[in-house]
Amino acid sequence: MRLYVGNLNFDTTEDALRDAFAGHGTVQEVAIITDRDTGRPRGFAFVTMGSDDEGNAAIEGMGGKELDGRTLNVNQARERQSGGPRGGGGGGGRDRY
Repeated sequence: MRLYVGNLNFDTTEDALRDAFAGHGTVQEVAIITDRDTGRPRGFAFVTMGSDDEGNAAIEGMGGKELDGRTLNVNQARERQSGGPRGGGGGGGRDRY
């Protein structure tokens, strides 16, 4: 199960996240999301747990807990919406005809 972890301290490392979530099961992957231009953390990450049961245990166990001075928001990650990285579409709003 892939989890969204929000409200991260910008100084939190992947190792610290892995250690924090390991108490709830097998951590398969940790990815702290960084800004494309600056390379600095954006304050959230994705943690992939070994099974749905472990993921649910991590949501229950880590949601609302403090890590590096910040209270974590932990939820099951949603699949990315289609239509490009920013949703795409849209128009000028002006009728040209």
